Amino acid sequence: QVQLVESGGGLVQPGGSLRLSCAASGFTFSSYAMSWYRQAPGKEREFVATITSTGSTMYAGSIKGRFTISRDNAKNTVYLQMNSLKPDDTAVYYCKVRRVATNYWGQGTQVTVSS
Repeated sequence: QVQLVESGGGLVQPGGSLRLSCAASGFTFSSYAMSWYRQAPGKEREFVATITSTGSTMYAGSIKGRFTISRDNAKNTVYLQMNSLKPDDTAVYYCKVRRVATNYWGQGTQVTVSS
């Protein structure tokens, strides 16, 4: 079965950096686009970034130029490098894969940006 396990979240000061990882299993990772979403307290889950099976990327406007999505098909892992973090980036971050018309989500990892 599809499993997505996020890691790498934590508490960081404004202006700091974090790298999130999402380890995938249960499907042919290299064949699917992978995405990151986030959900802040009291808000709806929102799109952050996606990377296609061929490596093309797309970003939400709010994080463009600060975050970078990448993938390592040999490790079945997708990453989100987050730089110049702001308090507004505080959220639970989720990775997602859409397979056979079904969205699969990880359990999420908490990112808190605060001084």
